[in-house]
Amino acid sequence: MKDGYVYILSNKKRTVFYTGASNSIRWRVLEHKAGLGCKFTKRYSVIYLMYYEKFDFIGEAIIRERELKNWHHDWKINLIKKENPEMVDLAADWFTEAELEEFRKTQDYIDR
Repeated sequence: MKDGYVYILSNKKRTVFYTGASNSIRWRVLEHKAGLGCKFTKRYSVIYLMYYEKFDFIGEAIIRERELKNWHHDWKINLIKKENPEMVDLAADWFTEAELEEFRKTQDYIDR
């Protein structure tokens, strides 16, 4: 079975949150940071990883994602601040700008 992750992204001002689930946190965050994650995250520039949890099975992550999506805004902030008090981007050093641009080009080529 595959690992699963549930994650919360935010915008620069930390006013908008997006909750998602994936079997590869690095790949999914790469998609979001490259502007290829989903329409919502692209529209509101929700590209900063605030929080994530790892599960042994993707199904567990999906269940947790559904739970978190029903949470109030303040509850999500409190959850994030328990693990990430400064609300910094946990993936800030995962990719360089050059890697993001190369990924965008690759995905543009694949989408044609």
